[in-house]
Amino acid sequence: MTELLHYDVDGDGPVLLVVPGGAGHPMGFDKLTDALADRFTVVTYDPLGLAHGRLGEPVVDQRVAEWSDGARQVLDEVLPKGESACVLGTSSGGIAALDLLARHPERLSHVVAHEPPCVGVLPDGALQQAVFREVYDTYRAAGLPAAAVRLGAALTGQEAAEPTGGQPLSRNEELASPMALFLAHVLRQFSSYAPDLAALAASPARLTLAAGSDSRGQLLHRTAEFLAERTGSRFVEFPGGHVGVAEHPVAFAELLAETLSAGDGPRAPLTT
Repeated sequence: MTELLHYDVDGDGPVLLVVPGGAGHPMGFDKLTDALADRFTVVTYDPLGLAHGRLGEPVVDQRVAEWSDGARQVLDEVLPKGESACVLGTSSGGIAALDLLARHPERLSHVVAHEPPCVGVLPDGALQQAVFREVYDTYRAAGLPAAAVRLGAALTGQEAAEPTGGQPLSRNEELASPMALFLAHVLRQFSSYAPDLAALAASPARLTLAAGSDSRGQLLHRTAEFLAERTGSRFVEFPGGHVGVAEHPVAFAELLAETLSAGDGPRAPLTT
């Protein structure tokens, strides 16, 4: 039996598939969608259905391929025959977008991956992946606030203070929190993902790696730049930081539309 797909459709125009980060809950994306809906049919994918009545239901460890396969199935449902879609993936959703491009490029025209945490590609990737596993261990041992502090330190390259106290979440508390679900069931699995660099470089669809201007010097800005270099793709700086979609939704939407409309131009850097 096919798993029910969860997504929302807004606007009119060419299809733009949006894959949110974290545990896939599209929190904070409404203003971005509103700003794009006069130019695109914005299809916001919710892999776990957390915004569609499934928050609180059991969740298992997630796989990148399952998210990208689901995204392909969403495109099969909404994309008119003979047309191709643009894709925006942010954070863990950016990893799913990279996998979608590598494995199912046939109906894609342009993929923008914003700060995907596939840090294993970096020269110090094994060390960075170990740091994310430490974030998970902190979550299991000391709860959500302590893990959030350690995650923030990992992303900004700062030394994380040792957690002082804190309690693990109960099962019900975890199931009610998208952030907790991300730490428990997405972070380790997605940050250990190894993108197919050869397939990304050879794809007929365009790829743009993106990072926030406020993330300069930080781990995921470095990761996006490195991926762009390795795949011969454009690198774009968007306003804000890792969650620039929520921080500057209108400016983010304007630059996204500009980036997507520049699909036939040279693969030169484009920044804010």
